[in-house]
Amino acid sequence: MIKAIMFDLDGTLVQSEKLKAQSYAIAAQRLLGSSEPDARAVEAYREIVGAERHVASKHVMERLELEPYLRQQMQELSAAPPEEALSKMRVAIYSDMVEDPQVFRDNQWPHTVGLLLIAKEAFCQTALVTMSQRDEALRVIEALDLESTLDLILSREDVVQPKPDPEIYLLAAQKFGVPPSECLVLEDSPNGARAAVAAGTNVVAIATPFTAAGHLREQVAPEAFVVTEPEKLLEVVQQRILEHNRSVHGYDIPSNQQGA
Repeated sequence: MIKAIMFDLDGTLVQSEKLKAQSYAIAAQRLLGSSEPDARAVEAYREIVGAERHVASKHVMERLELEPYLRQQMQELSAAPPEEALSKMRVAIYSDMVEDPQVFRDNQWPHTVGLLLIAKEAFCQTALVTMSQRDEALRVIEALDLESTLDLILSREDVVQPKPDPEIYLLAAQKFGVPPSECLVLEDSPNGARAAVAAGTNVVAIATPFTAAGHLREQVAPEAFVVTEPEKLLEVVQQRILEHNRSVHGYDIPSNQQGA
């Protein structure tokens, strides 16, 4: 049986990746003195979505050739190397963008949030498993009023290795006292899906506008369990659980006997 469901945050419960991409675009605009946010930064972030902050910042910096401009800002921002200066700029812009909690509420993924509520009502253990810093994750969860729906929150500070390393999913399973094979993971990025697969969990990948191309290209999760239409999420999750039960038990477990 599936006894625990684990949710990624950025791109899975809320469209924060879209907001972060826009904050990079605004940072590039300010550095280059452009008249509008730089759309190239959005595309560069799309290529690296799901990576750690410093990795993403370095990628955007290199793709847009921003290093000379960032070196001029390093002393003022007390940041080195130059990608850290870009990261600080991006974080400050993003913080201003989401100062009003309504921004997160307006950018939530309702089908995924709805699934979290269903899982909690079914008495399944639930976890938030994210590479965001804990304070950032809590800010989103509080804005969406989801604190009471989560039994466990794990963030970047809780592990040594980031996704795609499976450490954070193995840790979540350990804390629940549940084998990874009895956990279901919801992830939007190929990096996150790769971590969940490596941990031995059952994965459903959510292909967002930022991650669909990556899933098509890398095919980390089984094709049948990549959700391209949000309204079909619950159907795909139910099918994933059914397949798990068949492969483990050899028969379908009645829904009233399942953890989820």
